[in-house]
Amino acid sequence: MIIFDAIFPGSARSRLALKKRGVAPLPTPYSLLPTPFTICVMSYDSTLKYLVEQYPQAFTRWLWNQEPPEDIEILNTELSTEPIRADALFFVRVADAILHLEFQTLPQSEPPLPLRMLDYWVRLYRQYRCKIEQVIIFLKPSRLAGVFVNQFTEPNLSFHYRVIRIWECDPQPLLTTPGLLPLAVLAQAEVPETLLSQVAARIDMIEDTQQQRNLSACVQLLAGVKFDEQLIQAYFREDMMQESVVYQRIIRQGLEQGLEQGLKQGLEQGLKQGLKQGLEQGLEQGLEQGLEQGKHNELNLIIRLLNRRLGQLNPQLQHQIEQLSFSQLEDLGEALLDFETEVDLTNWLNQFRDR
Repeated sequence: MIIFDAIFPGSARSRLALKKRGVAPLPTPYSLLPTPFTICVMSYDSTLKYLVEQYPQAFTRWLWNQEPPEDIEILNTELSTEPIRADALFFVRVADAILHLEFQTLPQSEPPLPLRMLDYWVRLYRQYRCKIEQVIIFLKPSRLAGVFVNQFTEPNLSFHYRVIRIWECDPQPLLTTPGLLPLAVLAQAEVPETLLSQVAARIDMIEDTQQQRNLSACVQLLAGVKFDEQLIQAYFREDMMQESVVYQRIIRQGLEQGLEQGLKQGLEQGLKQGLKQGLEQGLEQGLEQGLEQGKHNELNLIIRLLNRRLGQLNPQLQHQIEQLSFSQLEDLGEALLDFETEVDLTNWLNQFRDR
């Protein structure tokens, strides 16, 4: 079998890796989407994912120069040990082999790409025990050293994989296969605009309306790696993109991400606000309850002392005492030491009330 393991640019993992290395994420030079920047970043991811899922035979034929079977089973999986999520795995029952296909815009990665490819090879081999061929396809023209590296070497270890720099590829094999037309626009060309017009002409020749819309959207999104917006709009209709499933997928993912992020931020803010309000209310209620409980304890103590010194108080006097404030009770606590009879208590209460 052949397994496509397609890792796409613009993903959270690649953005985190660039951030760790102090490299700014690749800006999207062209976007027809009326959506936030986060959705634009997802465009490469969704586009390439759609192409590999819909046209795995085309990728196999291009990379292996052999005709693949029609029945390809798509399987999403995780490689064992520490989970590494494979965005898409494609099983092709043709030979006992695995084709690991990875897309990249820039070579910056953490861990570095050669080490990551070795890690994938070990995990894939541990799980499937068969021949494994790995291919990295770089999409954005670059002279950085990383786009020319195709091996990982250490003492007693030499590991190799294939690297394709799409801007060096002959566009003709890509132009003859509908599913590869979005990559053809990034291929080698003496006059890039001429190649863009050729791809547009091939898109116009597709008879199936939905396939034409979807591939047109993919071409427009990937063309943003190389061409500016006005030039792309000159060859492709914007409304065709908006009617494509690729566009709808990007919009849906953006909405889902926005909803998830909004809920998360809302919960965090609500929790902070709730904690703040709860603390304030708790302090206020605690003070009130503390004062009330303190007054209650003081009142009970005063009543017990008066009952012991003067005998059982009549209800009317006790009611008057209960109406006193906390500070007045404290004053009464000192004055009662001089009382001999209830008359003394009555006089004190009357005098205190008259002040």
